Amino acid sequence: MMSSKKQGGVWLPIALIVIGSGWLMHRLDIFPSVNWIVILALLFAGIAVLLLEGVNKSTVVIGPMLIAGGATTFLQQHYDLSRSVQIPILLILCGVLMLLARSSHIPPAPPKAWERSKQD
Repeated sequence: MMSSKKQGGVWLPIALIVIGSGWLMHRLDIFPSVNWIVILALLFAGIAVLLLEGVNKSTVVIGPMLIAGGATTFLQQHYDLSRSVQIPILLILCGVLMLLARSSHIPPAPPKAWERSKQD
């Protein structure tokens, strides 16, 4: 069985490979010329919210909104999607997700640490 120290040490080499590969593909014009840091940060943040917090009434709105923000930012930068179209799309999606969050099938968000300390 591998120790947690050895497992944790694998993330830096993987990050270097991913960053280096992305940089090389960008320099070779394999990727479109967009601001990847912003786009990927939004996408990864949205995915992380859903993976770390699970699906609940809060994350069902926040996670997909971050992902949609990253996707529409890519469309804006690469396909010239105007902000006058991007923003209404995001507003519509936010409203739909807020209605979805009201569903009884979506569990409530767990109390935050500062909310728990008030209840104790």
